[in-house]
Amino acid sequence: MCDEQGARFRDDTKVLAAIGTRVAAQTDRLTVRVPKALAEAAVAAWEHEENDAPGEETPERYALRDGAAELALIGLAITERGRWEGEEVAVGLDLASAGAAVRATR
Repeated sequence: MCDEQGARFRDDTKVLAAIGTRVAAQTDRLTVRVPKALAEAAVAAWEHEENDAPGEETPERYALRDGAAELALIGLAITERGRWEGEEVAVGLDLASAGAAVRATR
C-alpha cells in the first residue's frame, strides 16, 4: 500500500468513526424479537465453558471464534434483560451485537 493510499484510508476511517459516534448517540440499543429456540441457543452459548486451549488460530478459526463470542454476548443480553413473551424474547441489543448478527448472514 502506498503512503498516499494509507493516508486516505486513515482519513476515511476517521470519518467512519465520526459517523459511528453520531449513530451510537442516537440509537444506544435496538430492541429485537428473537424466536424462543434461537434465544435459548444464544443463552446456551453464553453458558458454555471453554476449558480447552484455543488451538492454532487460522483466519477461519478466528472468524468462527469471533462469531461464537458475539452469540454468547447476545445470550448474556437475553439472560440479563430479555423479556420472554410466549414463543419469543424481546431484548435490547447494543449496535455492535446487532450488527454482528446481521453480518453473520453474509
